[in-house]
Amino acid sequence: MIARLFKYAVLLLVAVILLLALSVLAFRWLPVPTSSFMLQSRTHVDYQWVDLERISPYMALAVVAAEDQRFPEHNGLDMVEIEKALYSDKGPPRGASTITQQVAKNLYLWGGRSYLRKGIEAAIALLIELSWSKERILEVYLNIAQFGDGVYGVEAASWRYFNRPAAALTLEQSALLAAVLPNPEIYRVENPQGWTRGRQRWILKQMRNLGGVEYLDDLAEPR
Repeated sequence: MIARLFKYAVLLLVAVILLLALSVLAFRWLPVPTSSFMLQSRTHVDYQWVDLERISPYMALAVVAAEDQRFPEHNGLDMVEIEKALYSDKGPPRGASTITQQVAKNLYLWGGRSYLRKGIEAAIALLIELSWSKERILEVYLNIAQFGDGVYGVEAASWRYFNRPAAALTLEQSALLAAVLPNPEIYRVENPQGWTRGRQRWILKQMRNLGGVEYLDDLAEPR
């Protein structure tokens, strides 16, 4: 009996891994219809897919400057941040995940902090990096990231908060959207408070330090 249950468990695990790998390969080209976080949302989801070419380059640069400045260089895992986490005395793994890890988490997993989730997240991130281009990873991230209560993706956020398409986002608007990404249910785009404004200013400075939108040219290079 135990041997049979173990066999079924192994077969189920193999099936889940295969389905995951197939979906990662499919999403290399297909628009993402939804995400795990959207499915777990308790409120109405406002979501619109938009291609990277129809997103302001300021917005793409803002999220890289805010969330993962080594994004063009790493292979899904930022070893500098991992080392910091390993030597941290604050318990379970902390934030500072790469953009690729955040795509893995938002697309397939759940929130919270645990070693189990971080391990699965890291494995999926590596698979995504092997399958997708950097431009595709950034495109999916911008489309499934949460920017407010029930607001997913930069196109929906741009219309909700600025009444314009993502292609028309300004430098300051892009930095403000990126500023709420650490916790969009606490930090608000509408009527932003002191911390959010301070982070917006920091992101604008980082965008300048990176050299502006030309920094994104590295993403288009063949891998």
